[in-house]
Amino acid sequence: MRITGQGLLGLTLALGVYAAAGLIGGAIPVHADWRPAARGIPVWIESNGVHVGLVLPKSAAGVDLAPFAPGTDLRDPRYAAYDHLAIGWGEKDFYLGTPHWADVRLRTIMAAAIGSDTTVLHIEHVPGPIEGARKIMLRPDEYRRLATFVQATFKRDGRIFQGYDNNDAFYPARGRYSALRTCNSWVGEALRHAGVRIGRWTPFPVTVTGWFPPTTA
Repeated sequence: MRITGQGLLGLTLALGVYAAAGLIGGAIPVHADWRPAARGIPVWIESNGVHVGLVLPKSAAGVDLAPFAPGTDLRDPRYAAYDHLAIGWGEKDFYLGTPHWADVRLRTIMAAAIGSDTTVLHIEHVPGPIEGARKIMLRPDEYRRLATFVQATFKRDGRIFQGYDNNDAFYPARGRYSALRTCNSWVGEALRHAGVRIGRWTPFPVTVTGWFPPTTA
């Protein structure tokens, strides 16, 4: 019991340090002078409270993302007519094994947090504008840099998995997932690459969404 108590105390302290470090890292700005474009290309940050993802137009600023996620990869190819892609990155087993939050298991969380080189991109075909998400207005060059980061995350070989519904699929991705580089951190990295003002380390949803005001579209 004494060992168990010490272990629980150590875990609680470690989680506290991790949470504090994440909030501090998320509050330190990179590209502090950046401001959204008055007129530009709208992209969105969507969040379910645990995970954030990017929503990008399929075609903008000379970039065509449609070939990366064709309709033939979907259960229902008709959804490829939608003009936006909702894109999230994460650990493969966690993503594929938890279609609903009720499916989340502590073992799955711990395995992902320790680290995994097997990652995927979750791509949904959705119609814009995106209600309830955080809108960011980007300049054409900023959008191109953002799209380049996303494109570079795709792994060209490997199995494509069917998604949770008729309009989505999972694609093999580059990058190692861990507690230090979460799905939310990936979104922060993408925005930093684009030149957008965002936190230096963004492991939690609030460390991403907190930089952008709520919008309805």
